[in-house]
Amino acid sequence: MPEGVKVVSRNRRAYHDYNIDEKFECGIELAGSEVKSIRGGHVAFADSYARIRDGQIWLVGLRISPYDQASIFNHEPDRDRRLLMHRDEIRRLRRRVDERGFTLIPLQIYFKGGLVKVEIGLGKGKREYDKRQSIKQRDQRREAEREMRERF
Repeated sequence: MPEGVKVVSRNRRAYHDYNIDEKFECGIELAGSEVKSIRGGHVAFADSYARIRDGQIWLVGLRISPYDQASIFNHEPDRDRRLLMHRDEIRRLRRRVDERGFTLIPLQIYFKGGLVKVEIGLGKGKREYDKRQSIKQRDQRREAEREMRERF
C-alpha cells in the first residue's frame, strides 16, 4: 500500500470464495460514530457485498460495531451504506454485473489521507473444485519456498 494508507480490515474470505478480476477504490458515506468504530478496528465483512440500486452503489451486510462512547447518538450496526463513485464507473460496473454474472465484494477498508475508503472487487464465485485447486497451488508454492530456504 502507498504511504499514508492505513489498512483497518481485510476480507480474506473474498479471495477464497471469488476470482477477483478488477479492483476499485471508493469512498463510503458514514456517521461520525462509525468512523470512530472503524478506527478501533470493529468491522466485520461476514457475507457482505455491494449492490447497484437506482444508479448508486450500496454496501450490504457490512457490520460496524457501535461505538461505546457515542451514547444516544450511536449508529445502527447493520445498515446499508452508500459507496461513493463516479457515475460513469457505476454504469460500467452495472453492465459487467448484469451481463457476465459478476459480483461486487468488499475486499478491504482503509484510511487514506484521513478519509475512509473501501476497496471493492469485481469477481466471479469459485466452484468447489476451483477452491481445492487454489489450496493445492498455495501448498505447492509454500513447499517450494521452504525447500529453497533449507538449501541456502
